[in-house]
Amino acid sequence: MYFETAGVEVSPWIPPLVALVVSFFTSMGGVSGAFLLLPFQMSFLNFTSPSVSATNFVFNIVAIPSGVYRYIKEGRMAWPLTWVVIIGTLPGVFIGYYLRVLYLPDPRAFKLFVGFVLLYIGVRLIYELTGKASAGKKKMKALEDKFKERTKQLKEQQQSRIASGLPPEAIVKTVSVNLKKIEYEFWGERFSFSTIGMFLLAFIVGVIGGTYGIGGGAIIAPFCVAVFHLPVYTVAGAALMGTFLTSILGVTFYSIIPAKAGISTSPDWLLGFLFGAGGFIGIYLGARFQKFVPQKFIKLMLGAIIIFLAIRYISQYFIK
Repeated sequence: MYFETAGVEVSPWIPPLVALVVSFFTSMGGVSGAFLLLPFQMSFLNFTSPSVSATNFVFNIVAIPSGVYRYIKEGRMAWPLTWVVIIGTLPGVFIGYYLRVLYLPDPRAFKLFVGFVLLYIGVRLIYELTGKASAGKKKMKALEDKFKERTKQLKEQQQSRIASGLPPEAIVKTVSVNLKKIEYEFWGERFSFSTIGMFLLAFIVGVIGGTYGIGGGAIIAPFCVAVFHLPVYTVAGAALMGTFLTSILGVTFYSIIPAKAGISTSPDWLLGFLFGAGGFIGIYLGARFQKFVPQKFIKLMLGAIIIFLAIRYISQYFIK
């Protein structure tokens, strides 16, 4: 099948299948998978024009709602965190687009910067698994033990079928919200973060996402876990929601703002939809299965993916 805007030919079943597999695993950590689909499109499909960034945004718009719905349904959407992420991300996307168009026609230098930031986050996540991290790991360990025990009970009660719900103590409950700090309760434990600190992180994520056409979940989710010490079970939904809104704004900019003559920035809607259809299923399944996957595995998986992406960005600066 030939996709005119992208200028590539590929069987129509390949994009949704690839997106399903990628999104299933990445969505467990609050990442849509768009940042891994971008290299796939460029390396395997030879889709290298700026339109590939806009097409990635289309993938997010189609794929993410299923996961967001799942987190909301199960009461695992930390709404105060979600709103701070949204408020910080949106202006960042606006600035990020113009940085790319007006000041960063050659993204090599900026990719190097992003690569080192992601490398730090990925290494920090892996470090959290070594047992040498802060005493805060005790709280996370207790949370993990509760999940394991409850999962075992659910499987026994339902004869190994996947449970669709969670017990009352697994619901995210807002404790306090103010400009200084936001606090919420999950699994009987309290977690808090700096409102201003999270806003600034979301703003930076918006700038990066708007510049490169990738959702901010790849950056904001591990940062929330590694730096703010929030449980990944409550971060994933907020990160996906932020990425979803970032993508809507991003694809709008790439579609309506004129670029230089001869440069295509509009998305390939059909290709993006096919990727999104696979991602829609993958993200839903990932959100559904997340509560049965150990947090340690999610951290390891997310850390490895981000380190891979960081090395790719850094190597691109030195290898022409």
